[in-house]
Amino acid sequence: MRPRRLQDFEGTWVFTREVAEADGSRATVRGRADWVGDGAGLAYTETGEMRIVGHAPMQVERRYHWDSDLAVSFEDGRFFHHVPPEGGETAHWCDPDQYDGAYDFSDWPEFTVTWRVRGPRKDYQMVTTYRPEGT
Repeated sequence: MRPRRLQDFEGTWVFTREVAEADGSRATVRGRADWVGDGAGLAYTETGEMRIVGHAPMQVERRYHWDSDLAVSFEDGRFFHHVPPEGGETAHWCDPDQYDGAYDFSDWPEFTVTWRVRGPRKDYQMVTTYRPEGT
């Protein structure tokens, strides 16, 4: 498998996300992720619907920026993490929470991103699977 490059992500993808809290509660998100060239890399926008048992569905949205070296930043420009081009581990410290992530490109063009988050008020695992729209 060749290392992933920024251009590999450009386009529209669909995703599913499972969030498992340490207390046993769960949430699911289904949505769409768009990586669109913006002259300085790719602007990432995801929209979807989150479902939690016992609650009305909620609309969710996230925005990031991806640079040519696969550095991901929050919408406000703060650095988030690097995507390992061959897949593997990454991390982000967001005081007081630790985000440990892993990218799995072994089923490319489908891929999975897992985040394990721990902190004084956070304790969950989030697994997101992406695939190109229309596949």
